[in-house]
Amino acid sequence: MEVIIRPSQDEACSLTAQLIADAIRGNPKLVLGLATGRTVERVYAMLVQKHREEGLDFSLVRTFNLDEYIGLDPEDPNSYRQYMNRHLFKHVNIDIRNTHLPCGVAPDIDEECRRYEQAIEDCDGIDFQLLGIGISGHIGFNEPLSAMRSRTRAKALTPLTIEQNSPLFSPPESMPRRAITMGVGTILDCRRCVMLVTGEAKAEVLAKAVEGPVTSMISASAMQLHPKCTVIVDEAAASRLENKEYYHWIFANEPEWEPYR
Repeated sequence: MEVIIRPSQDEACSLTAQLIADAIRGNPKLVLGLATGRTVERVYAMLVQKHREEGLDFSLVRTFNLDEYIGLDPEDPNSYRQYMNRHLFKHVNIDIRNTHLPCGVAPDIDEECRRYEQAIEDCDGIDFQLLGIGISGHIGFNEPLSAMRSRTRAKALTPLTIEQNSPLFSPPESMPRRAITMGVGTILDCRRCVMLVTGEAKAEVLAKAVEGPVTSMISASAMQLHPKCTVIVDEAAASRLENKEYYHWIFANEPEWEPYR
């Protein structure tokens, strides 16, 4: 795991977007794992801008989202399918048939989870996975005590997650209590991972995930086990990290980051 600290949220998001863009240019058929949430919205806006101004080509890219709420139709404005349409898919030249999310209204949820795992496998796995981190340390909807080898499955959401996300629903109490999520093991199978974390509110859980022990109580800590995971943060999110000096040194000195300095 590498930790890269950028001075601001915009610079952290910009670096993340540039890494994704470079990955697409290097492999036009990239299999891209996608996340949702306020943090990554800036990244998607930057990718749309790169498509419009630099010709970033999404035509052969295939995508798999981390999760979807159980009980929400893909046409529901609160579904993650509609979130992705609003923030990315409708603004770039991606083939919508190559964009995949779990179906939250599938008649057999367990079968839908197996189907989603198989769809990822049929694409030979995920090349580049974008992640955020929840207040409780979750990635996707892998809430505390999620098994490190877990695969795509249904999960009950914690009260903390419901409290955090329900204001996005109208009325708030209509937020689903369960979701389909890629498992921790599914995420760990990706070839490259970038976890984007910004803001002081995430500082404490980021420090636990990055510098604390690997534990099922904080599913994001599992990324310490990944052979190629980069954690990109702003100064606010990095405020509780103990090894900040070293992380700054990495970006300033490692050859792989020279094009981005």
